Amino acid sequence: MTQNVKTSLSPRRCPWATSDPEMIAYHDQEWGSAIHGEAAWFERLSLEAFQSGLSWMTILRKRDNFRAAFAGFDPDRVAAFTESDVERLMSDVGIVRNRAKILATIANAAAVVRLRGEGGLEAVIRAHTPDVRPSPEATTTPASAALAAQLARHGFRFVGPTTMHALMQATGLFDPHVDECFRRSAP
Repeated sequence: MTQNVKTSLSPRRCPWATSDPEMIAYHDQEWGSAIHGEAAWFERLSLEAFQSGLSWMTILRKRDNFRAAFAGFDPDRVAAFTESDVERLMSDVGIVRNRAKILATIANAAAVVRLRGEGGLEAVIRAHTPDVRPSPEATTTPASAALAAQLARHGFRFVGPTTMHALMQATGLFDPHVDECFRRSAP
């Protein structure tokens, strides 16, 4: 009598990362992983803001263009952008050309620079790490709402609770992977 054993050539992943090679690579190598450094945090905050209302795949495919357009997400350089830089960005087909989001990114860069006197962006975000792992279905949490409110008080834009929840997931402030995912940490 033979036993029917089901084998799988690929590991189990979160449901959103099962078909597109770029999304699979992002899931397997980045999503839910800790990041460090001001430019890395500013980049992720900015990309999450640009993603608002769009698919993450759109942003992921344009990420290198965003990095080039926004000076490697160096907050000092972006904070110094002028109206001519805004016009340059509005004509850059390699990024999402949304004036409100472009202006928000420049304003957010200035806010990042100001936050240095208060421990920096990374410290502010990490101070809102949830005590309990949110449900994988959650789109906001009390922690993401508190972070959004604090960043807004510091002059940040496009940092609502849903966007901040996505940032927290993506940057490993909690393990966002479903229980069956090979990247899920042990409880």
